[in-house]
Amino acid sequence: MRILYGVVGEGMGHAMRSRVVIDHLARAHQVQVVVSGRAHDYLKTRETDRLGVREIWGLTIVYEDNEVRNFHTLFRNLKGAVTGGWPHNVKAYFELAENFEPEVVVSDFESWSYLFAKSHRLPVISLDNIQAIARLSHRPRILAGHELDFQITRGVVRAKLPGCFHYLVTTFFYPPIIRPRTSLHPPVLRPEILCARPETGEHLLVYQTSDSDLRLPDILRECGRECRIYGFRRGLPEEVREGSLRFRPFSEAGFIEDLRTARAVVANGGFTLLSESLYLKKPVLSSPVKGQFEQVMNARYLEEEGYGLAAEDLSLERLAEFLERLPELEARLLAYRQDDNRDLLAALDVLLLKAGEPGSIDETVM
Repeated sequence: MRILYGVVGEGMGHAMRSRVVIDHLARAHQVQVVVSGRAHDYLKTRETDRLGVREIWGLTIVYEDNEVRNFHTLFRNLKGAVTGGWPHNVKAYFELAENFEPEVVVSDFESWSYLFAKSHRLPVISLDNIQAIARLSHRPRILAGHELDFQITRGVVRAKLPGCFHYLVTTFFYPPIIRPRTSLHPPVLRPEILCARPETGEHLLVYQTSDSDLRLPDILRECGRECRIYGFRRGLPEEVREGSLRFRPFSEAGFIEDLRTARAVVANGGFTLLSESLYLKKPVLSSPVKGQFEQVMNARYLEEEGYGLAAEDLSLERLAEFLERLPELEARLLAYRQDDNRDLLAALDVLLLKAGEPGSIDETVM
């Protein structure tokens, strides 16, 4: 089967998770990946005779003070679209139609591949965690104080990939499903994480989506623990030490080693690192990026399940509370279970068989 696989390029989590699924699919199918941003460079290294990776233009997000800046984000994306983004994607559109001729589309919250599928009457399988916002029922305490953000975000998520053949939702929390053609599955984990053997060290692993939260170093400095920090200073050629703070250059192997041996994790609310931390039994203090309801939701479910704490305004006091409660959170994490990725990948294989059957496309918009 010829599969077009779209990966949203904002944030590396989508690329890391998609790598696992794409590698699985390429063993039995021809796969063409379309991806934007930093995720393209990451996935390009996987290219083989059965797997192609094409770069397309995609949306980006502007951060300031650990908050999404909507106006700057809108301006940057409009400028990118006008100065080459959309023409580039239109060119890719016709080249794919002529050369690859996909039979089914899998989308990790990526609009270009979805639109290609709809215009060619191809079935679309959605595979991501973000659809949890629109397709699950959330208790009032998860939404409290963010009801408007939830309504807006849910509307955007519903409009992003409506009427898919099926929605595979990866999650570490399991509220009721309220939409048809939806199933819940454990998070996708990289092989490197599945192979890692956790040890309980004393350092904190700290990861930030951007370097805009200027208060963070001072807060971490006061906590009295060694902090190995990723993402805050991008482009470092080598580690920079400032007392107990170790600003680390990006290295996938180094990051996993620091995660494997950490006592706990301080991060935003990105789904990939939260799920990897839980698998390795590492409590998380989650400080979601302001203006991203999905991260707020992840952080609140993390706390509700007893796997960590949420801190929408990170402070030394909240960090101290988190450190004091580590034994309690570690005990709760002992009950967290996930073996591997077989549940999700088996479900995807079955859906691909069904999607290839005549008359399989469901035009219902849900």
